[in-house]
Amino acid sequence: MTTPTAQLSAAGVSIWLDDLSRTRISSGGLQKLIDEKNVTGVTTNPTIFAAAIGKGEGYTEKLAQLAAAGKSATEAIFELTTADVADASDIFKPVYDATNGVDGRVSIEVEPLLANDAAGTIAQAEELWAKVGKENALIKIPATKEGLEAIAAVIGKGISVNVTLIFSLERYREVINAYLTGLETAKAAGIDISKIQSVASFFVSRVDTEIDKRLTAVGTDEALALKSKSGVANAVLAYQLFEQEFGTERAQGLLAAGGNLQRPLWASTGVKDPSLPDTLYVTGLVAPGVVNTMPEKTLEATFDHAVVTGDTITGAYTEAAAVLDEVAKVGVSYEDVVAVLETEGVEKFIASWNELVASVQGALESSLEAAK
Repeated sequence: MTTPTAQLSAAGVSIWLDDLSRTRISSGGLQKLIDEKNVTGVTTNPTIFAAAIGKGEGYTEKLAQLAAAGKSATEAIFELTTADVADASDIFKPVYDATNGVDGRVSIEVEPLLANDAAGTIAQAEELWAKVGKENALIKIPATKEGLEAIAAVIGKGISVNVTLIFSLERYREVINAYLTGLETAKAAGIDISKIQSVASFFVSRVDTEIDKRLTAVGTDEALALKSKSGVANAVLAYQLFEQEFGTERAQGLLAAGGNLQRPLWASTGVKDPSLPDTLYVTGLVAPGVVNTMPEKTLEATFDHAVVTGDTITGAYTEAAAVLDEVAKVGVSYEDVVAVLETEGVEKFIASWNELVASVQGALESSLEAAK
């Protein structure tokens, strides 16, 4: 009997884990997820590393070495996180080879403080790419207005990118344009564009959280009946946009020249409302050629009891559009929701980054004290 994760994989969904730590790498836990639960990649962010390094999670010895070398907290974070991503990339290399470079990917994010600094983002993306030194890495860049410029430039240098923090359909359209622009730049520079991969991380559960809060405030029967429907509807329409934009003459020309599709990636797939099915943002978003990056709790729930019924996206475009239309009719502004979510998304990652810096600073100081 096949497992739900095997069924999901067979339906064309790449399962990535939204978590990484030194212990997960060294214990063999990551390899076990590849072998048993069809995991084919990993995403990370400042929140994930803040949790892992903050708990220790196998970093004590390396932190002591970095403290003895006089490294600052930000220098230590750079060393620790790039080492984790490089080692995880090695673990995923067989998956990378078997999928011709499509999967087996491990993401690392530029500092959140650079979210509105295109030049700084480009410089750090190059630095991270060189330091990790693995062609199956992905550099994560947030889809802010300034991020769009950086995404096009970094792709244009032949670096593979995970575009993160996408909430709106309009911004997603701009992200696809930035990717295609980057491919055009790379191609003109003589770079092999078949080596460039990208995913566009479209956030799901946070859309429901924000819209549901507003629907509750409206309070009418019509508004309340729409709760917990917007996140999936928004993502379904994102897939429709993906199909449309990569069907254009411009995109098809780049694909014919060896370029790759920039796959939609469903992020923020852990269910925030305990009254909802815990696999809602997995089984409701199945289509060929998508990635679903899951926190471990969601991955375990999916493996244990998800009911995978095949493609749940491509036949649902009309219904999804109707959901967002109804949300607008009861007085909830989609434009305001996605603007708030992008701002909050950057702020949350900055808060996690500051927490990570403080945690590492404390650990470095403790190491120096212990060495006295």
